[in-house]
Amino acid sequence: MSSAITVYGLGKRYRIHHDVELAPYRTLRDSLSQLAAAPLRRWRNKSAGQEFWALKEVDFEVQPGEVVGIIGRNGAGKSTLLKILSRIIKPTTGGADIHGRVGSLLEVGTGFHPELSGRENIYMSGAILGMSRHEIAANFDAIVDFSEMEEFLDTPIKRYSSGMQVRLAFAVAAHLQPEILIIDEVLAVGDAAFQHKCLGRMRDVSRSGRTVLFVSHNMGAVDALCDRGIVLSSGSISFSGAPQDAIRQYYRDLEASSAEPSLADRPRMAPLRPVIKQVTFHDADGEVVQSLPAGQGLTIRIAYEHDAPLESPFFGVTLENALGTKLAWLQTRLQHGRIPDLPRHGTIACEVPSLPLVPGVYFVDVGCGTGAAQLDFVERAAHFEVIAADYFGTGRLPTARQAAVLLKAYWDCAPAAAFQLDRSHNAHAAVNAHS
Repeated sequence: MSSAITVYGLGKRYRIHHDVELAPYRTLRDSLSQLAAAPLRRWRNKSAGQEFWALKEVDFEVQPGEVVGIIGRNGAGKSTLLKILSRIIKPTTGGADIHGRVGSLLEVGTGFHPELSGRENIYMSGAILGMSRHEIAANFDAIVDFSEMEEFLDTPIKRYSSGMQVRLAFAVAAHLQPEILIIDEVLAVGDAAFQHKCLGRMRDVSRSGRTVLFVSHNMGAVDALCDRGIVLSSGSISFSGAPQDAIRQYYRDLEASSAEPSLADRPRMAPLRPVIKQVTFHDADGEVVQSLPAGQGLTIRIAYEHDAPLESPFFGVTLENALGTKLAWLQTRLQHGRIPDLPRHGTIACEVPSLPLVPGVYFVDVGCGTGAAQLDFVERAAHFEVIAADYFGTGRLPTARQAAVLLKAYWDCAPAAAFQLDRSHNAHAAVNAHS
């Protein structure tokens, strides 16, 4: 089977010119002088400009019917890649072979004319995608129903909000049945209900055998929808593989290239102050770790420093997964009530005997205070990774799509007759679950 998309040696170079204008205003004489010197300046800039490679030596293949998520930090080259595949810009090196009709949704209102109505733009956008008038007419009602824009169908697009434009643009791209659908982060503009609707439609599109390239910073959508993840870092592919593995690599790349200040130097919202200095993770032997097997114990150590002793102190840790879902709240008052007063600097520890978490990357928010006053709070102060282990003793684990936590359950597999007898006497439930 031939690939739907084959990318080979793809590179895109831009030339950056640093033409600094010192004066905020220019006279007519200055403008004429600038105009006269423009040809010479362009000639000089051919050699003086700074080169920037948005993409460099990118190679990958996408099979028909495959849903591929492309992730990476801002500026990694994701949008440039999609624009090249959509034939909007030309590559500097290499190329891409695409087999099939392509539908692209890269920016709000792509392919729309602001003076035309929504109805007219549906036909124009469909024609741009290569559809016949008959095909567009056959899908017209489905497009309008999905977009929920029937009331504004004869209103010029220029009067639509960005969210309304996205509704109509996605409805057109998803219903006119291109063999390959290319979608950038544009879905983030829609509201939560519409995003859920779009993700459901993308799931239907993928099941129908069409190919989807999906760029997003929503790791939950990437994990739920995609068969494979590609991580771009500084214009090159740093990883290609299973979505969960790609998400882990994305966070590793983010950490390696981040210039994130230390906890003490991160800005706080008034009246909070930088009391929390460091957060580290330790295994059962007290060693500092960044990863640990599922089910193992974890100790979170928080180093703090204040200008006075802490009276009636409290500390808290919120545990969340890579998708931003809050999984647990660990707080001294919640688990222990009042704790003793503390000196103005030191280290406290929060011990979790066993982490029943599926493999993945996890973050902690950390806060502290005295009495009823919050002193400090650091969002995503640190992160760690849970790796696969034989948690149940069966050699199997659920995936992150199937579960967020691991719970040990004990199944009563007694015969049906015994089950009916026990239930009639309310002796016990057929299934007992213990966390």
